[in-house]
Amino acid sequence: MREIMYREALREALDEEMQRDPNVFVIGEGIAERGGSYKVTEGLLAKYGPKRIRDTPIAEAGMIGVGVGAAIAGARPIVEILYVDFAMLGMDMIVNQAAKFRLMTGGEGRVPFVLRTQGGAGGGVAAQHSQSLEALFYHIPGLKVVMPSVPADAKGLLKYALRQDDPVMFLEHKHLYMTKGPVPGGEHIVEFGKADIKRAGKDVTIIAWSNMIPRSLEAAESLAAEGIEAEVVDPRTLVPLDEETILTSVAKTHRVVIVQEAVRRGGVASDIASIIQEKAFYELDAPIEIVAGLNVPIPFNLELEKASVPQKSDIIAAVKRSLYVPSYAMAAE
Repeated sequence: MREIMYREALREALDEEMQRDPNVFVIGEGIAERGGSYKVTEGLLAKYGPKRIRDTPIAEAGMIGVGVGAAIAGARPIVEILYVDFAMLGMDMIVNQAAKFRLMTGGEGRVPFVLRTQGGAGGGVAAQHSQSLEALFYHIPGLKVVMPSVPADAKGLLKYALRQDDPVMFLEHKHLYMTKGPVPGGEHIVEFGKADIKRAGKDVTIIAWSNMIPRSLEAAESLAAEGIEAEVVDPRTLVPLDEETILTSVAKTHRVVIVQEAVRRGGVASDIASIIQEKAFYELDAPIEIVAGLNVPIPFNLELEKASVPQKSDIIAAVKRSLYVPSYAMAAE
């Protein structure tokens, strides 16, 4: 199977869906002539013209409002926000309008709106450009929340998102755009609510998403060298969440480590832990471990930035705590 970059997979999804449906269009800052800061929309202006690939002023509240209104009117807009931090400027339109419109119209209204943006720490871009804010959107009924970790999922999930009649928060990570992976040719769709086992294992379940998947896989590789086989589960979509796959893995391994880059307090990891506690308590042989970002704004300093979000060593330590590995206990003493 061919290997392409994450950003190329996203571009393919946009291109194919714009060819398939003339109602699909993209707006955002610097996405037309520049091709976007991460080059996801590169080349699409020449193919589809300025009416369907349209640059906007630096006015996130306005462009989100345009997108939500266009979706209600029957179009299929994609609004690209450069940093998820800036989506806060349009929260009224996302939370109070897009998320609630279908229910408040008795199911007659539709909001086929996709907000593409990226988050996460990396590169020293400081506190206002480094947040992982999925928990804010996860909390809101009516929103779908998608966080692909590999190119194939990025393409398949974006194509599926652009065929939905409900608003979708499509959250990418700045460190993933240049990563490569196999992507099937032809029509490739990944449905929401279907988790993926990124690595099979029998000793512990690691649940992670977005950029914490490659980090968890690196940790699993190192653990395997010590004879510990970790199963890595990628929900791919947080809303809807594939509880069945998660609980099946827990029943197999009996130990769980949940990894999120977002700060620990009020995070998605805590909610997933509560689901496991409620539905699979008697399957657990050890307390659930959560590896998460510190409850601090992301620092500009690169070393402090690194210290504030989970690293491979943090995941390995959590797995060993879950397994009560004697060598780890002695080292801790």
